[in-house]
Amino acid sequence: MRLDAAIAEATERLSQVSESPRLDAEILLCRTIDMPRSYLFAHPEDELDDLTAERFGAVLERRLGGEPMAYIMGTREFWSHELLVSPATLVPRPETELLVDLALREIPRKAEWQVLDLGTGSGAIAIAIAGERRLCRVTAVDISEGALAIARENVRALARGNIDLLHGSWTAPVRGREFNIIVANPPYVRSDDEVLLNLQHEPLTALAAGRDGLDAIRVLAAECGAILANNGVLLIEHGAEQPAAVAELLQKHGWTDICCHNDLAGLPRVTVARRGGK
Repeated sequence: MRLDAAIAEATERLSQVSESPRLDAEILLCRTIDMPRSYLFAHPEDELDDLTAERFGAVLERRLGGEPMAYIMGTREFWSHELLVSPATLVPRPETELLVDLALREIPRKAEWQVLDLGTGSGAIAIAIAGERRLCRVTAVDISEGALAIARENVRALARGNIDLLHGSWTAPVRGREFNIIVANPPYVRSDDEVLLNLQHEPLTALAAGRDGLDAIRVLAAECGAILANNGVLLIEHGAEQPAAVAELLQKHGWTDICCHNDLAGLPRVTVARRGGK
């Protein structure tokens, strides 16, 4: 089969499961033949041999089964970094870059702050902040050993010695320490939300957080104040329908200057709060 014919056939099949079927088809074929996309445009008449066609069919079936492109490719771009990902980690979302951006606004460029990333997953947020604020020390925590294994590989490849990775549940591994800023992208999907059906390839523990989706955020609101310096800042990513509930939880535990920020789609996405007030 010619390359252009393979792409056309795959695009038609992928249109049922993907918002970008042709792009997916081209990327999957490039992965299969180990060539850049420009090669597809320059050599549409090239023929796939039987073995290569079989390999292309195999990755195509994975995508048709709903597996995210990032898992099939093994990487995902976040904050201009090419990160390793696996089914042990969430696929980093573009909207999470807002969390990084807001954190960087709080951290002076030459600050030697202690930064904590809770639920680091692939290490995307920690690596982004550590790269932009080289004098800061970033501690990244996750309860999943599988996720930490991926994060270690990403830190080794992309960070420059100012990130520490710790295994444990939320603040437990860092109790007794003090941080200037804490960032977290916790699970925040309701356990009965139908959206989970479309995310079945991603780790459920990194997505679902009880009947109202707030179980993890309750823990953060209750525990993070004890390890933040006076006037320290907490930033939490959450669902678009949750800002009022998140603000109420934070107020209950004595947080001040609570403010929610919208993502590029105009949806409430990250709430920032302070310990001790300005």
